Amino acid sequence: MLAGLAAILKRDLRLALRQSADNGMAVGFFVLTVILFPLGVGPEPSVLARIAPGILWVTALLASMLSLERLFAADYEDGSLDLMALAPLPLPLLVLTKCLAPLPLPLLVLTKCLAHWLLTGLPMVVLAPLLGVLLNLDPAGYGVLVLAMALGTPALALVGAIGAALTLGARRGGVLLSLLVLPLYIPVLIFGVAAVDAAIYGTGARPHLLLLGGALLAALALCPLASAAALRQALE
Repeated sequence: MLAGLAAILKRDLRLALRQSADNGMAVGFFVLTVILFPLGVGPEPSVLARIAPGILWVTALLASMLSLERLFAADYEDGSLDLMALAPLPLPLLVLTKCLAPLPLPLLVLTKCLAHWLLTGLPMVVLAPLLGVLLNLDPAGYGVLVLAMALGTPALALVGAIGAALTLGARRGGVLLSLLVLPLYIPVLIFGVAAVDAAIYGTGARPHLLLLGGALLAALALCPLASAAALRQALE
């Protein structure tokens, strides 16, 4: 089973590197949008510092949705998804591996979800502190920002997998996907921004990080099953 998961992960990463436009577009959108904010609201350091956590999180949230439409679409179009659904590996396990960050547990799935997160979520986690410098983010918030995004971006990807599965094969699925996913992203956005603000103002970021971790665990438990049910419906 592990060998099969590793093969799927390598395949997805290889295909994504050959056709890097979608993933590069999401990361590029994240960087360019953050760069535009100082031009729009002005270069006042105090103003930028106050809104920096919100800017980074909202931009990361929107950027994560750009590549969701293609999460299962390529496999659906070439018939690979049908083969995966008929394979001995359970479909919820395959869905789970489409968007999950790598965790040190041997039974966690590291295929499609992991590939998606590595190509979109991880670059945003790495770039967020660098963009925080541009927004004059308080130094006390950098560590919590990275940790919060490391917890939040996998949850965004897992939740987004539900929308991607529900809109699979639909016309203008991107608009429908945004409408389905955005309300579910709000808790992650609130806890992520609150964690960084709490670290900056010294009120303690731990409760917010715990809530983000709880949201990730809930997404980890529920989203693969919901996505699998949607995929089965799309394949019928």
